Order: sequence, then C-alpha cells, then structure tokens
Amino acid sequence: MKKLIIAVPAILVLAGCTATQKGAAVGGASGAAVGAAAGALIGRASEPGRCVYEDSYGRRYVAECPA
Repeated sequence: MKKLIIAVPAILVLAGCTATQKGAAVGGASGAAVGAAAGALIGRASEPGRCVYEDSYGRRYVAECPA
C-alpha cells in the first residue's frame, strides 16, 4: 500500500511534464538509487563481519553476515 501511495502522485506529477523534464526526473531517481547502493557498500565495509538487513516491515537491523 505504501508503494501505491507514493507511485500514484509521482505518476500524476510526471503526466504534466515534457520529455526533458521526465528524463531529468528518471535520471535523478536513478542517481539516488545508485547513491544509496554505494552508501550501503561503504557502510558494510566500515563494519567487518556485520551486515544490514531489512525485514518485511521496512525496519533495518545489523547482524552477523552469513558465512
């Protein structure tokens, strides 16, 4: 349900945009995803033997990495 609450307004906002504006929005979102992935890798490197997990409710926790 959370995804739907975020997706519908995003689609409605992009519906009134030009192709250039849509491209910029997609590029920005892609850049944010890449930045988040890089941040996760850097965070994992700073805690050897520990990994960050996320449960089905979106809560994150740190535990030992699988062997």
